[in-house]
Amino acid sequence: MTMRRIYLVLSILATALLCCACETKVKEYKVKVVKEYPHDTDSYTQGLFFHGGDLYESTGQYGSSTFRKVDLATGEALEKLDFNRKYFVEGSVVLGNNLYILTWESKVAFIYDAATLEYKSTYTYPREGWGLTTDGKQLIASDGSARLYFLDGEYKLQRSVEVTLDGRPVRYLNELEFIDGRVWANVYTTDLIVIINPSTGAVEATVDCTGLLPAKLRDSRTDVLNGIAFDPVSRKTYLTGKYWKRLYEVELVEKK
Repeated sequence: MTMRRIYLVLSILATALLCCACETKVKEYKVKVVKEYPHDTDSYTQGLFFHGGDLYESTGQYGSSTFRKVDLATGEALEKLDFNRKYFVEGSVVLGNNLYILTWESKVAFIYDAATLEYKSTYTYPREGWGLTTDGKQLIASDGSARLYFLDGEYKLQRSVEVTLDGRPVRYLNELEFIDGRVWANVYTTDLIVIINPSTGAVEATVDCTGLLPAKLRDSRTDVLNGIAFDPVSRKTYLTGKYWKRLYEVELVEKK
């Protein structure tokens, strides 16, 4: 085959791939409430996850940041760590035997023993801490930008990827959860969750959570949607928000 024909074939293949990519439609979902639970209205929710069948939550604000093991049925803290008022706690997750916790502006991150919640170490962290999750092999973090950061167990950067929706960056990625090979991310200040391919950064689906917390359960203190937890044992998904009065078990319903 001549070089000219090779170039022609490659050009045709590239065009075909581009057409396929253009035809890939981002799926759109809304949420259906399956069950609701009490949520502590003093919890400025930053991180939410299940580990070993138990629900855990990290909460922010200077002077009131905590990490807690939560009774799903009542919303009450069964165990709680309080942090120095100089720290604004953000995302949290368990990987291996360690509990990892980020802080917002302090440029530090913590490691605790996952079983005992005993302090183990503090690490310098080079960016703002926002959301944190894991794929079971590495940590995945957000910093409020359009990037996801993939870290090892000592918070060292392995790679990063820009998150895009129809080719445009999606900023304000906040609380994260890893579900069935994809990263779910709250988009801060909105009622939107994006479902991201962690290899490419492409948003493959969106979840509209508008109206999840009804007006009758809101007051002047109620803040934004933030908190995604997936229980791998029951395969149930839960959502809540900052200072919300409820935590919801939800299912996705495709928009028509």
